[in-house]
Amino acid sequence: VLYTPHLTSALPGITRDTIFTLAKSLGYKITEKKISCDDIYKADEAFFTGTAAEVTPIRDLDGNQIGIGSRGPITEKLQALYFDCVHGRNEEYKHWIESGRCS
Repeated sequence: VLYTPHLTSALPGITRDTIFTLAKSLGYKITEKKISCDDIYKADEAFFTGTAAEVTPIRDLDGNQIGIGSRGPITEKLQALYFDCVHGRNEEYKHWIESGRCS
């Protein structure tokens, strides 16, 4: 299960929605809930998403190591799939890529 904060405490975004789609395609359930600092401290792994951040692992919060203190296996899978999609290397999601032309 992947937990994400409700949109009252997070910005909706294309990257966030993309990760939801990709995570579901890998069989993960997405649950929106209020997330406390303690929830994050106890997490096996954590990452955040954004236009510039893309999919970035969170190693620690407030000096508390999260999981093993480095990118976890779910983050690794989602990062790899995300990068394959945005670079047009994944046939299933190739329709997400738009070609442009200068004229």
